[in-house]
Amino acid sequence: MAVWKKLPMGIEQFEEIRRDGYYYVDKTGLIRVLMENGGKANLFTRPRRFGKSLNMSMLRSFFEIGCDGKLFDGLEIAGEKELCEKYMGKYPVISISLKGVEAENWEEARDMIAEVIREEARRFQFLFDSDRLTEIDKEFFSLLLKARMSDQSLKSSLRELSLLLCRHYGQQVIILIDEYDVPLAKANERGYYDRMALLIRNMFEAALKTNDNLHFAVLTGCLRVAKESIFTGLNNFSVFSITDMDFDEYFGFTDSEVKEMLDYYGLKENYGIVKEWYDGYRFGRTQIYCPWDVICYCSKNRNHKNLPPQNYWLNTSGNEMLKHFIEGAAAGTGLRTITRTEIERLVDGAEVQKEIHQELTYPELYASADNIWSALFMTGYLTWRGEPDGNRYRLVIPNREIRNIFTEQILAMFKEKTAKDGTLLNAFCSALAEGRPKEVERLFTSYMEKTVSIRDTFVRKPTKENFYHGMLLGILGFKEGWTVTSNKEAGDGFSDIMIRIDDADIGIIIEVKYADTGAETECRKALRQIDEKGYAKELQKEGIAVVLKYAIVCGRKRCQVLLETTG
Repeated sequence: MAVWKKLPMGIEQFEEIRRDGYYYVDKTGLIRVLMENGGKANLFTRPRRFGKSLNMSMLRSFFEIGCDGKLFDGLEIAGEKELCEKYMGKYPVISISLKGVEAENWEEARDMIAEVIREEARRFQFLFDSDRLTEIDKEFFSLLLKARMSDQSLKSSLRELSLLLCRHYGQQVIILIDEYDVPLAKANERGYYDRMALLIRNMFEAALKTNDNLHFAVLTGCLRVAKESIFTGLNNFSVFSITDMDFDEYFGFTDSEVKEMLDYYGLKENYGIVKEWYDGYRFGRTQIYCPWDVICYCSKNRNHKNLPPQNYWLNTSGNEMLKHFIEGAAAGTGLRTITRTEIERLVDGAEVQKEIHQELTYPELYASADNIWSALFMTGYLTWRGEPDGNRYRLVIPNREIRNIFTEQILAMFKEKTAKDGTLLNAFCSALAEGRPKEVERLFTSYMEKTVSIRDTFVRKPTKENFYHGMLLGILGFKEGWTVTSNKEAGDGFSDIMIRIDDADIGIIIEVKYADTGAETECRKALRQIDEKGYAKELQKEGIAVVLKYAIVCGRKRCQVLLETTG
């Protein structure tokens, strides 16, 4: 078996990756571009799992006094001799991450932020021995280490710490703040946004505005929160979003980087699958893959090359924003200007042109359809193609993985609604059990008309069938007294759906197909498949005398049903 470098699964510390020999995709060119083009305070907005935290760790490892220059041997930045001589290891660095600030209430959230600051301050306890600091300076520093930091100390904490470090080293400070907007997002969800926004605004204003001890600052986040909300008066602020060409290749993996990685792990022939599933994002002018997905895929498949691709990004966060979006297309509810047709076009691989607002506050996210389109765009559920017309962008779902997340959310919402309509559920199941195919056809068509339908021209027919298969399971799963199995081994193959009805001598087999045209022909093929594969044998072995064999062929908003009966 080949001996490969370890994959950095969940490791976001640059020093650990380089020191312990993990595979590293070189993003150190970011340092050069930052020093050439960056401003006094720089915000990079990218979706989750696109390497923001690792890049921040890399910046700290490069600039911080006492850094290990060998970590950068062989990397792109090492070729910039003058830049390395001038900047490497020359600055005190304050580096904090707010990504873990998730609290149910304001008091807990405030204490969590205080602990983040306190933990960073602990790294600098040598300041107590500094002969460049006065006793008053050291008293201020001790306030940052207290178990219960005062509100005033917390608001001024980053500024005070930068002042103390600058005095000790005689050198301005670099401040790195990773995932600055996570506390804001959580506060908005849990009802204490205004207090959190005020704290963040005060902290940032003190640290980033007219701070003579600051050399420069870098912040990362998912959303570019409006200036009037957080970044009040920061005229020296530079924002680099997913639409900007500056730094476009330094977050996420480029196509050439993915090819090189797949080749290294012996997965060169899997390139097409990886591209279909995890590529498709556009940052500036560069096509980008989600790095978390590619790393997970290589980890799973390097020793088992034929494993199917999976949704990895889905498991890294909730999908409340997407749920709000799809709910907005439900008839008579939510954001009515988001139409089912627009969602169907997206899932089918088509474009939808929308005006994008890149400066929002979290309370505004669901205030209008335009805002939720914007939020989905900035958080990675949608990307863009072509050239924008002012603020109007041609939006698409980036890849197979995100398209699956859309369809899974659509099915989840369908199941919620199905559970609430017991009358339709019982009517549908009665029609199935009583062998009335035309009524089954009518009622299932009624279900289809109430949800977003899937055609998805980008996938093979079996994948389309899976959606309607999921709809049927979503209905049948709520019927009491019915035992429903899916893709259970039966006869010489696997039946789509098999049903046993308690206290009845009846079994049901359903074969689901998809067809744009020729539905009746597909129905007859499905019935032949049930017979040829012997799906009914399993039920007959259990003594079930009557087996109803259904072929259900679905299209966009219609279906056709045929029935054969055994026994």
